Amino acid sequence: MFRTALRNVLAHKARLLMTVLAVMLGVAFVAGTLVFTSTIQDAFQKSSEKGFSHVDVAIQPDDPDKDDKKNLGPAPNLTQKTLDEAAALPGAKSATGVVSGFAGLSDKDGDLVGDGWGTLGANYYAGPDGKGSDHRYPMKEGRAPANAGEIAIDHKTADRTGYEVGDTVATSLSGPVHQEKVVGVFTTDDGNVAAGGSLVLFDNDTAQKLFAEPGQYTEIQLRAAAGTTQQQLETAAEKILPPESKAVTGQKLADDQSKEIESQMSGMQTAMLAFAGIALFVGIFIIANTFTMLVAQRTKELALLRAVGASRRQVTRSVLIEATAVGVIAAVAGLAAGIGIAVGLRSLVGSLGEMPDGPLIISPTTIVTALVVGVVVTVLAAWLPARRAAKIPPVAAMGSMHAPATTRSLIVRNSIGAVLAGGGAALVIAASASGDNALMGLGAGLLLIGVFVLTPLLSRPLIAASAPVLRLFNVSGKLARQNAVRNPRRTAATASALMIGLTLITGLTVIASGVQNAIDKMASDAIKADYTISMANFEPLSPDVEEKLRSMDQVTSSTAYRFASTRLDGENETLMGVNGDTVSGLTQLDFTAGSWDGLGGGKKIVVDDDTAEDNGWKVGSDVAVTYQDGAKGTLSVGGIYKGNALMSGAMVDNRTLTPHLSKIEDMQVMVKTKDGASESVKESLEKGLGNNPAVLVQDKEDLSESIAQVISLMLNILYGLLAMAVIVAVLGVVNTLAMSVFERGQEIGMLRAIGLDRRGIKRMVRLESLVISLFGGVLGIGLGVFLGWSVGELIASAGLDAYSLVLPWGRMALFLALAAAVGVLAALWPARRAAKMNMLAAIKTE
Repeated sequence: MFRTALRNVLAHKARLLMTVLAVMLGVAFVAGTLVFTSTIQDAFQKSSEKGFSHVDVAIQPDDPDKDDKKNLGPAPNLTQKTLDEAAALPGAKSATGVVSGFAGLSDKDGDLVGDGWGTLGANYYAGPDGKGSDHRYPMKEGRAPANAGEIAIDHKTADRTGYEVGDTVATSLSGPVHQEKVVGVFTTDDGNVAAGGSLVLFDNDTAQKLFAEPGQYTEIQLRAAAGTTQQQLETAAEKILPPESKAVTGQKLADDQSKEIESQMSGMQTAMLAFAGIALFVGIFIIANTFTMLVAQRTKELALLRAVGASRRQVTRSVLIEATAVGVIAAVAGLAAGIGIAVGLRSLVGSLGEMPDGPLIISPTTIVTALVVGVVVTVLAAWLPARRAAKIPPVAAMGSMHAPATTRSLIVRNSIGAVLAGGGAALVIAASASGDNALMGLGAGLLLIGVFVLTPLLSRPLIAASAPVLRLFNVSGKLARQNAVRNPRRTAATASALMIGLTLITGLTVIASGVQNAIDKMASDAIKADYTISMANFEPLSPDVEEKLRSMDQVTSSTAYRFASTRLDGENETLMGVNGDTVSGLTQLDFTAGSWDGLGGGKKIVVDDDTAEDNGWKVGSDVAVTYQDGAKGTLSVGGIYKGNALMSGAMVDNRTLTPHLSKIEDMQVMVKTKDGASESVKESLEKGLGNNPAVLVQDKEDLSESIAQVISLMLNILYGLLAMAVIVAVLGVVNTLAMSVFERGQEIGMLRAIGLDRRGIKRMVRLESLVISLFGGVLGIGLGVFLGWSVGELIASAGLDAYSLVLPWGRMALFLALAAAVGVLAALWPARRAAKMNMLAAIKTE
C-alpha cells in the first residue's frame, strides 16, 4: 500500500503541482515571516548590545508615581555635583555626562534627514576640563565641536547627505532654524543611527543650553574599572543618587531595549502570520478539491484494492500517505521560498536605511514550524476525501454507481449553516451595539463559517440570476450555468476560497473609508483655524514659533496648545493651556453647557462632557487644582463641550498655566490668516518660519490627507498580504475546472460530436469559471460590507462619534472586476484542455 501511494503521487503530476503551490504559498508566508522577524530582532538586539558596550552603569532621572510626588513636573535633570561624585566612586574608571534631545538636520534639498523619530542631538563630552576626548564618538574626519555654531555628524548621515567637513548646514531643535558649521564626522555604535536615524553632536555647553539647562545632564554613564562588576558599580552608585533618580546597569539597558524591539516586532509578526493563516485556510479548500478529484479518478482502482483484500483503513492510509508526501514537498519548497521572501524583505528595509546589518537567522523552530504546518494542513485537507474513498462499496465503485452526495446530507449541512450564520450575524449585531470586541470576533468567525457551509444552497439562486446574461452566449452559456450548479459542494468550496479573501479586503476598505470620512468631518467641524503648525515628529514646539507667527502681517489670531500634568479635585489630569481670548475663533466645539466666555480671565476652566460626567462637574462647579510646580488654586467650570478624537480634555488660559511650568513647550499652534487658506499663504508662513523641514504647516485638507496617507499605506500593505489568498483562490478555480472537465469528458466528446466546435467548448468552460468566481465575489463583497458596517459601529461607540458608513463603490466595483479576472485567468488552461480533447476517445471513456 505504501508503494502504491507513492506511485499515485507521481502519476498525477500536474494536478498535484497545484496542491503543492497552494500549500507552498502559505508555508512560504509563515517561514518568511518567522525568518524576517527573527533576523530583525537579532540585528537590533546586537545593535543595542553594541550601543551600550561603553556603559556599565547609567544614572538617570526617574519619575516616581505622581501620587507620591509633591511636584507634578518631570523629574529634575542631573547636576555637575552628581557627575563629580560619580567620577569619584570606587570602582568607576570614568564618568560621562550625557545630554540629548531632538535635533533635526536638513539635507541639501531642504528635507529632514533620518526617519523623523530618530533625528537626535547630543553633547560631545570632552571631560571635566573640556580638553579630553569622548570615547563614545571617535572622530573619522575633522575634530569635535568646541564652540557654539559648530557640530559633528555621524558617518552614515554624512554618506547619505554628502556633507563634508567645512559645510554649513541647517538644524532645528523645536522650531527656529540655526545655521551650523560641520567640523567633524564621527563613527558610532548608536542603535538609532544603525536603524536609519541621524545624530548631531554639539559641544557640551551648547548642548546643555539646547536640551537642558547650563550645568545639567539628562544621564550620567559610568564605566567600571578592572575587577569591578556592573552590579558592584550599581550598588556604589545608588549611595550617591539624588532624589528622583535611579541607577541601571548597562546590561539591563540593553535587555530592556531588546525587549522593546521584540514587543514592537511581535505586532507585525502576528499580523503577517494571521494573513499566512488565511492563505493556508483558503488552501485547504484547494487541497480537499484536489484529493477529491484524484480519488474520483481512481475510484475503480481503490475498489479493486478493496476487492483483493485491502481494508478501509488501508485505503484511507494510502491516500493520507500521498497527502503526507505532497505536504513534505510543499513544506520544503515553502521553507526555501520563505527564506527568499525574508532575504528580499531585509534588502528592501535595508535599502530604506531602517535596519542595522546582521546575518539571516533561520532558527530550528522556523524549520520545524514550516514542515509541521505544510504536512498537517495537507493531511487534514485530504482526510475527508480519503475517508469518503474508503466508504465506497467495491462493487458499486467498479460499476460506477456510487453517488458522492445525498439530499439528506445537504439538508443537514444547510441546517447547520443556517444556525451558524444566523447566530454569527446576531452576535455581530449585538457586539456592534454593546462595543464588545471579543463578541464581535466570535460573531464574525461564526458568520463566515456559516456562510461557507451554506454556499451550496446559495449557489443555485445566485448563479441562476446570471441566466439572462448567459443566454446571450446561446448553448455555451446555458451549459456553463448548468455545469456551475451540477456539483454545488465543489462549486461552494471553490467560491469560498475567493469569498474569504474579498470579505477581508472589502471589510477593511469599508472601515478605512468610514474612518477617513469621520476625520474629514471632524477637521471641518471642530477647527476654524486656517492652519495648524506642529513638529514633523510630534516633538514639542518652541514658544518662539508662536511669537514669530504673531509677528507676521498675514496672521490675524493664534493660540498655542500647551500640556501639563496636574491634579484636578485630587485626580491626576492633563491640563491643556490655550489662548482664552482667541480660541473661540479658532475652534468650533459643540458646547452642551456654558461657553468659552471668561476663559481669558484666568479663573475659568472648560472641560469635555466625559471628564465632567466622571467628576460630577457642572457649569459653575469649583475645581481644586494642583499645578505642576506644586502650587494650588481653584478654577470654575465655565463650559462643557462634546469631546472628539481631535479635541478633548480640560482647558485653561495659558496665562494661568504658564507660570507654573518649569519649561514652556507647545504641542501645536493654530492660526487664522487674513486671506484664508491658500498655497501662497502657506508658502509665506513656511518662509517666515525659515522653511524648516522639521515643522509642519497644515491646513484642514493637509491634516486629513496626512491621516489618509497612513490609512492608505496600511490598506496597501493589507492588500498585498491578502493577495496571497487571492492567488491561492485562482489555483482553486483552476483545480475545480480541471476536475469538472475530467468528470465531463464523455459529455464534452458528445457535444463535439453533435456540432459544438472547439471555440464553443472553450467559451463554455470560461463562462462556468466566470460565474463561479463572480458568485464568490458577490458573497465576499456582501459579507465584507456587513462586517465593515458592524466594526464601524464598534469604532463609533469607542469614541469616534463622527464615524458613519461609507460604501466605496468604485473600489467595490474594482473588487468585483478582480473576481471576474480571476475567473477568466483560471479558465485558460482547463478550457484549452477541454477543447483539445479527442471526441472519439472521450466518448469511449467509461
